Amino acid sequence: MSAPPTPTGSSTQAPTDAGLRRGVMSAPEVSAQAIANIAPSAVIAFTAAAIYLGAGNGTVLSFLLATLVILAVGYCVVVFARKHASAGSLYTYVAKGLGPTGAYLAGVALVVGCWGITAGSLGGAVSYMNQFLVLLGVPATGIGWQLGLAVVLGGLATLFTIRGIRLSARVSLVLELVSVTIIVVLLVLALVWAGPNAWDPAQFSLEGAPLQGVAAGMVLGILGFVGFSSADALGREAKNPYTTIPRAIMWSAVTVGVLYVFAAYTQIAVLGEGLAESASPLEDIATLIGMPSWFAPILTFGVGASFFAVVVAPLNVVGRIVYVMGKEGVVADHFGRTHERHLTPHRVLLIAGPAAIVLNLVLLATGVDPMQIVVWVDTYGTYGYMVAYALVAIACVVYTRREGMPNGLVWTCAVVVVLAMSYVFFANVWPVPAWPLNVIPYLFLATMIAAVAWYRFRVARRPEIVANIGNTETDVLEGVG
Repeated sequence: MSAPPTPTGSSTQAPTDAGLRRGVMSAPEVSAQAIANIAPSAVIAFTAAAIYLGAGNGTVLSFLLATLVILAVGYCVVVFARKHASAGSLYTYVAKGLGPTGAYLAGVALVVGCWGITAGSLGGAVSYMNQFLVLLGVPATGIGWQLGLAVVLGGLATLFTIRGIRLSARVSLVLELVSVTIIVVLLVLALVWAGPNAWDPAQFSLEGAPLQGVAAGMVLGILGFVGFSSADALGREAKNPYTTIPRAIMWSAVTVGVLYVFAAYTQIAVLGEGLAESASPLEDIATLIGMPSWFAPILTFGVGASFFAVVVAPLNVVGRIVYVMGKEGVVADHFGRTHERHLTPHRVLLIAGPAAIVLNLVLLATGVDPMQIVVWVDTYGTYGYMVAYALVAIACVVYTRREGMPNGLVWTCAVVVVLAMSYVFFANVWPVPAWPLNVIPYLFLATMIAAVAWYRFRVARRPEIVANIGNTETDVLEGVG
């Protein structure tokens, strides 16, 4: 493949790019990136209770339907991942079906999604780590502690992603394994404690489960999976990417879906109608079954660790997508070069990580509760994921038809994805939510409009970059990595 045209006004000798590391991540590490981006422990801690308010005994069904939708998204992504390996994630995939403009929209939407989840989850990490310190007897009260934790935790997340993909993936893997293990042990002990009452047939008969509530619950369930496909940004760094990445994407969705169903069933079986009134179901279960006092800080640390893992994982994706965009000239060229020693897109990460920290500092300083930051900023990021998922589904249909590939299942999955993402968007804007959630869709729209304006400006100045968009795959990435 010929080298991309030299940018106008640059020297004939382009700056050397050290590149990303090649083939250093094992299958478990790639899966860790996908699972950590989902943060299942953090979702389990709250989502089942939120779904139960509307779906009642249909909560498990809501999670099952959400899992099927996510598997449909995953299948569309996997169709591309089996044939194309790139650090560009959905940005590169969508280019294969919808061309440069569609690719750019998907890339920007995914960057918004990943960065939003990073910044929002930092608030969750601050909240739970602050609570963890208090349970240990540290007088970690007051806004000063929250601000300090935001800087420390955000700084560590940025450092891990800059120091190397394997380090950040292993940190995410360990933290998420610890967190999930703690929660699963609690839930299993709760079922043992319940004895014969652990069997709750009403959940399978859907007794008293309103259809509208189940559908609304499915929306929350889908939101609990966002980021599951993030392993596709590791096309250069994964070993055997054409098999490792597709497996990581699909198995992470299946594994987390099973975990969600098990956790929801157990919380309903043990807490019953009390789940609807519970502010912290896992803590209530621990108290109900008589867990020792030392278990509370362990549980709190587990959920906080899950939030921290999901600060790290999406930052990796942001770095790699913008890195590819930099190499293709869509954004400033210097973003298309990596750290000479660590071989990571450090220039992007040194902006995205601190930006997440600054946003948290501003919101905390104005009196916003850390968990409100999770809701508000994660919602902003979720809109980005919804757009990216819908675009990759549509692109998959176009791509398979153009390539003459069997696409009956692709059509089915694409229809499911587009309808589901449309419904998710609609459910988040109507009925109109309370402030500030009512303005977040417009903030996202403003972001996309600004991004399109930049794209038009960039293409007008350098029309040759249109031919480059979506063509930077593993084998054409420069460097010694």
